[in-house]
Amino acid sequence: MVQKVVIVGAGLIGVMSAVRLRARGARVTLIDAGQPGAMATGASFGWLNAGYYLSEAHFRLRRDGIAAWHRLEREIDGLGVEWCGCLSWDVDGAALEARAGDFARLGYPAQRMTRAQIAARVPELSRTVSAALWLADEGIAEPGVVFARLLRAALEAGVRLISGAPVAGLETRAERISGVALPGGLIAADAVLIAAGTGAGALLEQVDVPLPMLTRPGALVRSRPVPRVLDAVMVSPDLEFRQDRAGRIIAPSAAGHQSDDSEALDAAPDALAADTVARLAHWLPGVALHWDEVTLAMRPVPGDGLPVVGPCGPEGLHVAVMHSGITLGALMGELVAGEIHAGQGAPMLAPFRPRRFS
Repeated sequence: MVQKVVIVGAGLIGVMSAVRLRARGARVTLIDAGQPGAMATGASFGWLNAGYYLSEAHFRLRRDGIAAWHRLEREIDGLGVEWCGCLSWDVDGAALEARAGDFARLGYPAQRMTRAQIAARVPELSRTVSAALWLADEGIAEPGVVFARLLRAALEAGVRLISGAPVAGLETRAERISGVALPGGLIAADAVLIAAGTGAGALLEQVDVPLPMLTRPGALVRSRPVPRVLDAVMVSPDLEFRQDRAGRIIAPSAAGHQSDDSEALDAAPDALAADTVARLAHWLPGVALHWDEVTLAMRPVPGDGLPVVGPCGPEGLHVAVMHSGITLGALMGELVAGEIHAGQGAPMLAPFRPRRFS
């Protein structure tokens, strides 16, 4: 079994993998070029869902991702996960019925909601939404809270963390990975996991492993706190939004959880925030909204939009890069740790192997 593992990238995927590898007895070192959780994880909307997927295999992975979060909650207290559900009206009429039929076929709980039922749950929507689907199994992993708790669990378990240290290269010996090069020296390893998000492609290119990454910038807008008006994730045709515990309305500036294909932001951050608040005002006309904060980040989206997970290149080298890492993070920790430490191949990962880009 592998004893010494280096993980490049201390976002949610990297930290969850570290927690699970350490629980199996591996010695784990986490390395991040910046500060842990400061990139895609820190700018995440935090939505845990399986209702928005690109293939049936992707749906099953996301559904099992939700189950993994429930397992994790039983192990680690104070995670900051809320199973609040999701109200979705991003399509209507026949398209809404078709989606409900798809969910029924897949065995995913989805309840049709009338205007009266919507108004009873979210009175502010009564003037603007006449039909929706209620997805009861979905929720929110508040990124800052969840990540801080998991990083603490990793460090308490004995995981070592090196931050502010960009990896210069991957070292090999006799066609096997032997460690990673940092400024000033080598960190030796029996296995290396690349969980570096948007930076993964450049690292893997050094060992002739192709990993095309899409350019997907994002902007996350937070309002000033307002009285409680939302108790679930809201998915409209032009916006996804929720309310956090502090009362702030949070929304990505672009709609389309899986389908947004914008390669550049089309306005300055303040203009994006103002536009997002204006669109929120349409759905929440009785709420006085003012934006307080906007966070820009690149989303780590592989070339076909699907996760990339598994061994690649020299023996002992593994990769785990995906969007959405929040939904899949708890599951990836389990599966990646099993593959790296004990060679336990996960059948559900077969459609998502890096060799599909070779």
